[in-house]
Amino acid sequence: MNAWWLLFAVFALSWCLTLFLRRYALARSLIDVPNERSSHSIPTPRGGGVAIVVSLALVLPVLGGLGLLTSDILCGVLGAGLLVAVIGFADDHGHIAARWRLLGHFIAALWALYWLNGLPAISFFGQAIDLGWMGNGIALVYLVWMLNLYNFMDGIDGLASAEAICACLGMGVVYTLIGHGELLWPVMVLAAAVAGFLFWNFPPAKIFMGDAGSGFLGFFLAALAIHAAGAAPELFWSWMIMLGVFIVDATWTLLRRLVRGDKVSQAHRSHAYQYASRRFASHKVVTLSVVAINVLWLAPLANIVGSGGMTGVVGVVMAYIPLAVLCYFFKAGALERVAQE
Repeated sequence: MNAWWLLFAVFALSWCLTLFLRRYALARSLIDVPNERSSHSIPTPRGGGVAIVVSLALVLPVLGGLGLLTSDILCGVLGAGLLVAVIGFADDHGHIAARWRLLGHFIAALWALYWLNGLPAISFFGQAIDLGWMGNGIALVYLVWMLNLYNFMDGIDGLASAEAICACLGMGVVYTLIGHGELLWPVMVLAAAVAGFLFWNFPPAKIFMGDAGSGFLGFFLAALAIHAAGAAPELFWSWMIMLGVFIVDATWTLLRRLVRGDKVSQAHRSHAYQYASRRFASHKVVTLSVVAINVLWLAPLANIVGSGGMTGVVGVVMAYIPLAVLCYFFKAGALERVAQE
């Protein structure tokens, strides 16, 4: 059955829901007011990412009913993602202690891994290796790190949305070229839902994503990588490449702050993308630059790795080295006053 019309439906649904959430946020004074740690200067409504969550929650079961999605995505990934979104929504409306948020995140990750049957065999230099219980532990930490990482990187207009769309469309191309069309629907529907939100979030943003949306996106993308590895081990590395901008910037910044002894749960604006947005005085320039990096550098590498033309580890190293250079250039993780000297 031809169900491609659902992509337009989910885009339109997300677009309309974001408009409604913007009006709701304005009426309830759910406004992100700029402070010394902000990367924006105008008070802006927040919580628009809920539109992405609701759109997927309504459309994915339809795809399941049409036989286009399996229960591991519907019950496992979507179910766990909804828990992450609820935690983020509650935190957007009233602060939740970090330890309780983290506990909820690990519960969600465990639920998803149960339905995904744990971490599948991963390709290392041409050999598919099952890491067993150690692999499942790594996958658990990976899921929780990715959802928090995405929250950290949602700091300027349009960036988190553009990254998700690029990753989904890039992997959609990889799936098509290597003959794994059965994996297409989750990434295409997610891209359409995020695109509906991006209409309102593109610089200058009329509404922000909020923790509910960013955490859900990070978790969903990370879980899709594990799901894809079950079909072809090298696809996990392709996902790691496509998400490289966020993985490298967030990890580099976190490690540098840990070494310095900073309280890592404290808000800051020392990511490479944040320094870049201040240097160029433009969120749009940085967001579009990230899109260009994804399209011109990361997507071709992800395709080469996915098609077996290069081993995954080598592909990730090649992808990440220039990104690490950019982090160094923009002084990611440095104290702001030091970086400006």
